[in-house]
Order: sequence, then C-alpha cells, then structure tokens
Amino acid sequence: MRIRAAKIVTQCLLEQGVDTVFGYPGSTVLDIYDEIYLCGRRLKHILTSHEQAAAHAADGYARISGKPGVCIATSGPGATNLVTGIAAAYMDSSPVVFITGNVAEDRIGKDSFQEVDITGIAMPITKSTYLVRSAEKLPHVMRQAFAVACGGRPGPVLIDILSSVTNKRVRGEYEPAEPVRIPAAPAAQTDVDTFAGMAAKASKPLILAGGGVIRSGAADDLVRLARKLSAPVCTTLMGLGIAEADDPINMGMAGMHGTYAARTLLNECDMLVAVGVRFSDRLAPDPEKFAPSARIVHIDIDRAEIEKNVRADHYIVADASLALRQLCEALPRKDCPEWMEHARRLRARTERKSPAARAIIEEIARQTDKDAIIATDVGQHQLWTCQYYPFSRPGQLVTSGGYGAMGFGLSAAVGAQIAAKDRRVIHITGDGSFRMNCGELATTAAYGLPVVTVILNNGVLGMVRQWQTLLYNGRYSQTNLDRGPDFSALARAYGVGAYKAEDLQEFKTAFSDALGCGKAAVIDCRIPEDDMVAPSFFGPDFTDITSEV
Repeated sequence: MRIRAAKIVTQCLLEQGVDTVFGYPGSTVLDIYDEIYLCGRRLKHILTSHEQAAAHAADGYARISGKPGVCIATSGPGATNLVTGIAAAYMDSSPVVFITGNVAEDRIGKDSFQEVDITGIAMPITKSTYLVRSAEKLPHVMRQAFAVACGGRPGPVLIDILSSVTNKRVRGEYEPAEPVRIPAAPAAQTDVDTFAGMAAKASKPLILAGGGVIRSGAADDLVRLARKLSAPVCTTLMGLGIAEADDPINMGMAGMHGTYAARTLLNECDMLVAVGVRFSDRLAPDPEKFAPSARIVHIDIDRAEIEKNVRADHYIVADASLALRQLCEALPRKDCPEWMEHARRLRARTERKSPAARAIIEEIARQTDKDAIIATDVGQHQLWTCQYYPFSRPGQLVTSGGYGAMGFGLSAAVGAQIAAKDRRVIHITGDGSFRMNCGELATTAAYGLPVVTVILNNGVLGMVRQWQTLLYNGRYSQTNLDRGPDFSALARAYGVGAYKAEDLQEFKTAFSDALGCGKAAVIDCRIPEDDMVAPSFFGPDFTDITSEV
C-alpha cells in the first residue's frame, strides 16, 4: 500500500496531540491542506486573514493552552509573512511549530516562482529549522521538531517541506510513535548549597521573576521560595501574574516603566535572585548600575542568558520549577521583618497623576472579576495595561514582550480565545496597533470568538509621540494619525459589535453590553493624545524625566 507523504504531516500532528492549526493555504501546501480536509473533525484549521496573523494566533494558542501551537503557510511571500510572528515567539520563548511549503526539488535554486530560502531567513529566530527533501525523513523531522520546540527553553521551530515531497507516494502505512520529550534539567547540588550559603548572609533579599517562571509552570514554587526567604517579589513585564496582584509580597513590575517600589528595592537589596529573566535593556538600561548593592544569583534554563547582559555572582542552569523546589527544600525559613516592612511601605506609595486609560483598564478588571485573559499590542496601552490591570494568575497576560510587535494583539487573542474556550479574552490596543491587523475581525466573526477589543484611541502613535515630546522638543514627525477609519463602522462591516465611548460612563455601559452580546465587539475609546506612561527612563544615566510620587 502506498500513502501520500502529506498524510505523514497530518498523522504526526495528531500523534503529537495537536487538534488545532492556524494558517493560510497556497500552492506548495495544497497536498497538506487536502489531508487536513480528509482528517475531518480530528484536526481543526483556523483560517486567518494574513499569515502574520496566523503566526501570532498560534503563539497565543500556545501560551494559553500550554501545548505547542502549529502554523502552516505556503512558500515565498506566505513564508516570509510569518517572520514577524516567528521572531515574536522566539523572543518570548513560545513553542510554535511552523510548517511551510517550498517549490519542487527540480526548481530549487533557480529563482522559481515564489521560491525563498525560508530556513536561512528563519535560522536566527528559531531554535531549529529543517528543510525536508525526502519523504522518508518526514516522521523523524516532525517528531524532532515538536521535541525541540517544547524541550528546554521553549521556542519556535520551522519545517520547510518541498512540494515534490508532500505529493510523493511512499510505501506502507504510517506507524505512530510515542511523542519524544526532552527531560527538564534539575539544579546541581553544589549550586543549591552555594545558594543556601549566600541566602543565609542576606538581610535584604529580593526576587526578580520573569517569563521563564511562567513557561516552566513554576509560579507557585517561586512564591513559596519568596515566603521562605522573606523576600519581596518584583517581575518583568513577561512575569506579571506570577504573584497575585494584592499579595503583600508583590512589588509589581520592574524596569523602565516599573513601579516605584520595584525600582527602589532593586537599588537597595543585598541579594537579588533573578529567575527566568533575560535582563533586557527595558529592564536594565544600564547593566553596570543594575542592583548595585546586591550579589546577583541568576537561575535560567538557557546558559546563553547567563551574564549576557548583567553580571552574576552565582548562577544555576536548570529548569526553574525543579530548581525552585530544590531550593525550597534545602533552605531553612528566615525572617527579615524590617526589610519586609520597608517593602510594604514602598508598595503603598501611589502616583499623583494617572492617565485617562487607568480608569478604563480598572473598569475592565472590575467587570471581568480580574479573571480575563488580556491580550495587548505594543505601545502606551500595553504599558498602562501592565501597570493598572491586577494580574493574578501566570499566563493571564498575552503580549509581545521581547520583540514588541505591533499588530500582535488581536491575532494572538484569536488563538488565546480558542485555547481558553469559555474564559473571556479581552484585547486592549491602541489605534496605531489596531490598524495593522484589524482584518482579523473577520476571523473572530467567522469562528464566533467573543473577543472584546478595547481601543485606547488617542489619534497618535502614543509612545513615539511621548518620546518626541520629551526628547525632540515636540517635533511630531509622522506620529499624528489624522485619518480613518471609523473603527465602529469598520467593526459593523465585519459583522461584530460596535461601540464608541467618549467618557468613562459611556465605556462602562458599552463594555457591559459587549461582554453580554455573545460575539466579538470593538469599543472605540477616546483618550487625550498627550497622556504619558510614567515613570519613563531615558539615557545611560537612567534619569527619571517624569514626576512620580
């Protein structure tokens, strides 16, 4: 018996537990799409309006489901349209398997129609790439790709399959196999002992938690360690939700736009335990001055991140969950009452002035009982959301943290809503970001996804304008969005709910109605164009150029 090699692709997906894929068809993947059709209900395909959106949707699905996302695109422009989504998944350690088609073997290297070296293009932004030129190698490549995507530090992989492979007939039935899993790495006992010695001498310990804690499912273990060390916790943007928002140990977000408490404690602590963080420039603009009084312990599954940006006095290369459990078991409980009281006083300090967006975000939290999955794009709205939404569960925030991709939010919300099923997904965006992938309203309508999009519409590219105000003496070059569309009219054209809100009371009514309408909706909220994100730090001297507290 002979089977089409494209069937190996779909059978491998089913073998890996995949039930949903995202994508956009084209000529070089038609054999794969035919096999998806033949799979029937076993394999659900979500057709987006653009390949970039499919990539972000698969990413959002992976973040909420805890399973690898899968995205399919054709060769040439279809494949290159994935690049932004691949890079976003790579920077945020999201496990997504990208499958692309390419031209036939006899056309490779001849500048054929829609030919591109996508494996070469994607190599720097994936954990691994595969060019499949033999049908016999397909099962091994597919299985290895899933193992690599999910093993160790998660991330995207890309499988590029020649069209002359997928339409080839091969002998025999497909033989299923158990999914390959790469075991997580524990901490070495000598590293645990060294950590215990450092912790015993510390009187001002602080924990800095990043997205790696969420990826490893280690949030509970981290909070347990914090209580054992008597250490406050601050997080990166990607770590929001690790500790409950109202937990007294939670000092909020650190970094360029972080809380006063987090910034102060980072400057004052004598031991900093950094878990699953990259120490990016948004967290540590001046690495030499970061946590200047602290001995730094860096715990990360990826050795390449250790001392890449910030010095480490001690490091542990291990899976965060395993390492934190080992530390919790090895350490005696300690008490630092004066340090914890100092942290609580800092946490209680509030800003003198808040942007109009704050009341909108707090109303979203109130009406969703603080339980919604929040997807954002990138810009001022993203940072206001991080500052004012009370994230209380790991993975509750779906955002492009490392890569900062505008247009990410609505597409990722599609994938998140499919993974979340009955839980609500709220998409908070700005008018600049929303324009980039607003066509995905068609996807929410077609699949009955009740994503509520809240546009914080200030008529400008807000974060860039903020920089132009502060650094360029108000020379607003190309940041005024003085043009259409009318977002509520656009929403109606796509067949989703449409609302406008000029003030908070109108927003309360509109948001309540949108939540209850049972379908996707868009709320266009007008906010002042010159509201700023505060605090905001610029320059090598880490100068605070806003007035806070």
